[in-house]
Amino acid sequence: MNRSARRRLTAAVLTVVAVTASATACSSGGSGTSTKAADNGTYTIWDPYPQFDKSSAWAKLLDGCGTEAGVKIKRTAFDTSDLTNKALLAAQQDNSADVLIVDNPVVSTLAEAGLLTTTDDNKLDTSKVNPNLLAAGQSGGKTYGTPIGANTLALYYNKKVLKDAGVDIASVKDWKSLTAALTKVKKAGKKGITFSAIGTEEGSFQFLPWFWGSGAQLTALDSEQAVSALSLWKNWLDKGYAPNSVINNTQTTSWQEFASGDYAFAENGTWQLANADKAGFDYGVIPVPSASGGDAAAPTGGEFVTVPVQGDTGRYATTQKLVSCLTNSQNLLETDTTLSYVAPTAEVQDKQVAANAKLKPWVDAVKAAKGRTSDDLGTKYPKISEQLWKAVQSALSGSASPKDALGSAQSAVK
Repeated sequence: MNRSARRRLTAAVLTVVAVTASATACSSGGSGTSTKAADNGTYTIWDPYPQFDKSSAWAKLLDGCGTEAGVKIKRTAFDTSDLTNKALLAAQQDNSADVLIVDNPVVSTLAEAGLLTTTDDNKLDTSKVNPNLLAAGQSGGKTYGTPIGANTLALYYNKKVLKDAGVDIASVKDWKSLTAALTKVKKAGKKGITFSAIGTEEGSFQFLPWFWGSGAQLTALDSEQAVSALSLWKNWLDKGYAPNSVINNTQTTSWQEFASGDYAFAENGTWQLANADKAGFDYGVIPVPSASGGDAAAPTGGEFVTVPVQGDTGRYATTQKLVSCLTNSQNLLETDTTLSYVAPTAEVQDKQVAANAKLKPWVDAVKAAKGRTSDDLGTKYPKISEQLWKAVQSALSGSASPKDALGSAQSAVK
């Protein structure tokens, strides 16, 4: 590793920001640490799925792909944020895993640190991947890895609450009609909408569909469009359409509010589908509407399968076989079903919807989704996100107007 690359890695280790647990809903904890196997017949895979043990279908898939490639697999699972730090430190020691599966916003951090190979280098075929999903793994015109699946946000709704309030869900097409529905729900004695606006990446993640749905861009946090999005949320709190608890809500506590059966809407993700089926009431799902109609771009969660830089470049050919096996259509279908993810290719998405019609609105939402580090933001995103969630907190708590809060945010980013 040359001196310049090592300096980039050192900087990345010191500044890395974990921005991810919000989207993937993976459990915490790890199964220990791992060192690179000296045996050329053993390939190491690091992933952020500690909830899957050696007996899981995921672990068996990894072993199966190893057998197919003629090698043994040594797998280590880490907590999402811990994985990023371990990957950076391993690269400093020239001891990177052969395959690294990381949350998509982290890809640009690792790529800019010089840790990852490009698809030009490792020959991974990404031609079938939806371009909007692949963009989360692109930086400086290069692509680093391929998505294993995606999750995103949409609006769950309680059919009975809406029916009792005289709201036809088909009428909810934009911000104006959604607010009108919330007005009717409140008049009927029920609660409107719940979401997470907590002062973490989770809050930014939940605000982004409204931010992007206004037409705003992350490079201009104080734009007129951005102010309109934050004003929408503030207006909902002021009128009692959303509870003040959203300021401290995580996506989990927000879901618990919706699961009480009193709320008409909840903004949440694919990972709540199993809980939705257990809620005890009929529900539906629609994509988050944009200000003027149509589906807003929601942020993508989910992981990328990447190939770290190796001192022994002869390992890449086998690593490519492993990644291709993990991301082929049949294995994607099984893995994304297990993870409650939407597949990254149209072919597998169609199979998912054929097997479970409830996934249709989620597939639509993913097709409209956008990577948080897209638009070549890369490692600029964490700083932007921090200022965005601070602005949301400031405005919703009443300590600043939406315009002033976002103006301060943009100044801080500059």
